[in-house]
Amino acid sequence: MAHTESTMLALGTPAPDFHLPEVTTGKTVALDDFRGKKALLVMFICRHCPYVRHVQNELSELGRDYADASLAIVAISSNDAAAYPDDGPESLREMAAELVFVFPYLYDESQEVARAYAAACTPDFFLFDGERRLVYRGQLDDSRPSNGKPVTGLDLRSAIDAVLAGRPVAETQTPSLGCNIKWR
Repeated sequence: MAHTESTMLALGTPAPDFHLPEVTTGKTVALDDFRGKKALLVMFICRHCPYVRHVQNELSELGRDYADASLAIVAISSNDAAAYPDDGPESLREMAAELVFVFPYLYDESQEVARAYAAACTPDFFLFDGERRLVYRGQLDDSRPSNGKPVTGLDLRSAIDAVLAGRPVAETQTPSLGCNIKWR
């Protein structure tokens, strides 16, 4: 299984804008739709990647656990669906329904949004504060598909909890690891 680390975009980077279709409704979702929240989590995921499949239940649980918090969550798939049909909008819609995602799941057909975020792998996580400045980029936790460690979401949840509580996020952050984004 090939693996790629996240690029670790510089902390403090402003959240790049986006306007993308949501796979379950077809409606366009934009960065501005999440104004008023203390934090925004942008997750680059897909359906076929074994790293995402390994953590997908935790991602769904994360959405439910923070549904009443001042955290907005959005998932984006930027993979080339022509080469990876499981990562096309119809399949992503099925994934969102099966996992009962309570956050929007967007499709980045042009891959421009993934490039703007310097997303490198799936999963790749970017947490922004209320001013939409990057405060965390890195791994969900230290579990990987075959290392035997439980999926807990510890690293990402700790960062989210810090932002929501108005505390600084630890600057020592471990890159995410996953399949590379399938570029055209």
